[in-house]
Amino acid sequence: MDSTIKTYEYIPQGVCSKLIHVEINADNVIEEAYFVAGCSGNTQGVCSLAKGMTVEDVMARLKGIRCGNKSTSCPDQLARMLEQICAKG
Repeated sequence: MDSTIKTYEYIPQGVCSKLIHVEINADNVIEEAYFVAGCSGNTQGVCSLAKGMTVEDVMARLKGIRCGNKSTSCPDQLARMLEQICAKG
């Protein structure tokens, strides 16, 4: 089993958070995730739920979630980040 963990950072757009940090293992499972700034309770909750899930499951559950009248949200930005990671291979 490959124990490699890759670390990624992403600057979200259109939300209060300033940075998303994610660590993904070789099985494509999220090992660690956190947001810098934003609504602390909400972003901590999203990250806590995402840990242990596959990247694909997180994208499927979070993509398209909106925050109020914004066209995106912190969870949606996490999904978009993961999509970019998957697209890069």
